[in-house]
Amino acid sequence: MNCEFKMVRAEEIIDEAQRLHYDGYHLMQQCATRTETGYELVYTFGKALDVLQVKIILDTDQPINSISHVFPCAFLYENEMHDLFGVDIKMISLDYKGSFYRTAIETPFK
Repeated sequence: MNCEFKMVRAEEIIDEAQRLHYDGYHLMQQCATRTETGYELVYTFGKALDVLQVKIILDTDQPINSISHVFPCAFLYENEMHDLFGVDIKMISLDYKGSFYRTAIETPFK
């Protein structure tokens, strides 16, 4: 089993996702956490017993493009990151526009 981390810039995520898809990887999960200056996003991809975690650091007001046109299931994770953390994700294939989760507080982890 091989597990590695790779840092990419926000503007590189679509190219990276397309490369991984072409190489036979599947999307395992995406997650977000808050930092003092914005967000830390981690995208986890798998292929057989290999795992690659792609990490992106975003400023609070910095948008990122969706990878849902490369990995269709990404729309679930991306709507969650938007609704719970306030991450500005552009071009989600199925965008719930803030209504994916019903929460008492808008973006509770922001």
